[in-house]
Amino acid sequence: MGTFQQAHGTLRFGVFEVDLQASELRRQGAKVKLQEQPFQVLQMLLERRGEAVTREELQKRIWPADTFVDFEQGLYNSVKRLREALGDTAETPRYIETLPRKGYRFIGGVETGAPHIESIAVLPLDNLSGDPEQEYFTEGMTEALITSLAKIGALHVTSRTSVMQYKGAHRPLREIAQELRVDGIIEGTVVRSGDRVRISAQLVDAKTDTQLWAESYDRDLRDILALHSEVAQAIAREVQVKLTPHDHAHFARVHRVNPQAYDAYLKGRYYWSQRPLRMAEAVKCFEEAIAIDSTYATAYAGLADCLCSLGAWGIVSAKEGCNKARVLALKALEIDDSLAEAHASLAWASLYHYEFATAEREFQRAIELNPRYPPVHQQFGWYLCIMDRYEEAYTEVQRAIHLDPLVTLNNAFLGFVYFYARRYDQAIQQCQKALALDPSYGPAHAFLGWAYSRKSLHEPAISALRRACDFWPGSSPIGLLGQAYATAGRFGEAHKVLEQLDQLTKKRYVTPYVVAHIHAALGQRDEAFHWLEISYEQRAEWMVLLKIDPCLDALRSDPRFQDLLRRMNFPT
Repeated sequence: MGTFQQAHGTLRFGVFEVDLQASELRRQGAKVKLQEQPFQVLQMLLERRGEAVTREELQKRIWPADTFVDFEQGLYNSVKRLREALGDTAETPRYIETLPRKGYRFIGGVETGAPHIESIAVLPLDNLSGDPEQEYFTEGMTEALITSLAKIGALHVTSRTSVMQYKGAHRPLREIAQELRVDGIIEGTVVRSGDRVRISAQLVDAKTDTQLWAESYDRDLRDILALHSEVAQAIAREVQVKLTPHDHAHFARVHRVNPQAYDAYLKGRYYWSQRPLRMAEAVKCFEEAIAIDSTYATAYAGLADCLCSLGAWGIVSAKEGCNKARVLALKALEIDDSLAEAHASLAWASLYHYEFATAEREFQRAIELNPRYPPVHQQFGWYLCIMDRYEEAYTEVQRAIHLDPLVTLNNAFLGFVYFYARRYDQAIQQCQKALALDPSYGPAHAFLGWAYSRKSLHEPAISALRRACDFWPGSSPIGLLGQAYATAGRFGEAHKVLEQLDQLTKKRYVTPYVVAHIHAALGQRDEAFHWLEISYEQRAEWMVLLKIDPCLDALRSDPRFQDLLRRMNFPT
């Protein structure tokens, strides 16, 4: 029969509950005062419930150093106090039966009380190295543990972004759990010394503030991926979550990593989380990881995401951005076809490569492999928006927000979808919500301004787009500002923007699509189509919006526009 400890610290009988971790007896949730020796008697009887527990066994376990006379008196008093606490009697026992001249037996019905934990938050692990430069490593360990736990289909795991707000916050765990709406909290520490890492973690039942599990691991960095899987599976066993064959397959696919490559990868993820401000540093780190280990699939996927993002936001050309990203994503899948992140990277790059069927297939495959990966839902939602499938798009982006509610990008993208669906009031509200999370997020300022412009609120539009230029690198926000000037009838300023973009082409990439936008707003149809043709030939990033872009509605009746749509080969 399973021991008390194996019952996860809690057993229930009648109106009583026994908590081993806290050494407490509770009646309907209220603590019942019970001294140590009576509690130990109860514990031993429960461990052997339904069986005879002899006086000799009790003596050996609880009174090993006492004399026989002391033991007799001690046992008598302990059982008496225990029965008083339970409201039980020797004459008509409900729980503890006396076996004359032998011992005692627990006769009540017992329910094992495994904690009901379906949701978990991993608080930011503490960096105990004493070196602030190792913060990226500690954050990486936190994210990796979250990722491993999120692979368990039956367990809801709070996103990295949501838990990072508690970094360094010394607050009651029960309070944090209530705010995050989780049943369990994992907290711990990380110490790194060279290529060795020591991780200590504990799982706490948030409702009772009771430690359910704790363990320390001292490993070589080469085995760090296997360690994360081991910890995740240990926690799953502790909360009695049944792992599916799909879950087991995830955990089986772990391999050793080069410590230096892993270190560079973690730095890349750290800088990636601060995008777009530190995107260039993220690119360098992922490139370094690949240079050290040419078989590092997740590093290829990370680099692909960086380059694709730079291309998608019009910061670099398709040649330097999405085209290279597509090659990197294919390389990642050549190494590991089961990597959801790589399928998502390929889908994202394929979208901007105008390979729409491939993009949809790869998005769906990524979601099948890891439905808890927020970026794939956000990106797939964007794809569905581009395909003029708005209701489906809302659903996918909302899934990303549900998984990662505090990520500005996810909230902003819902605003973008509203914009292209011509729901400008909702677009404005959603972009404002995103900016409340991060006032420096340039694309949210841009789409806020764009939505104002569509409602002929010209001054707020121009003001928002000027702010976008401060926070969004690249030519896109400048071009959108030029279009807003033209829409507001400020033609001289619109022409100045065109001159500014022409000068910028001598220094860096300028997306031709926004130049077409300005000419369209100025009523210069031939010039607009000239720049749309250039956009098509260069596979410019914004051309994927051609089917839905409200700012080009005045051109749609022109045969040249219909010809462009046909050549773009959008799915029907």
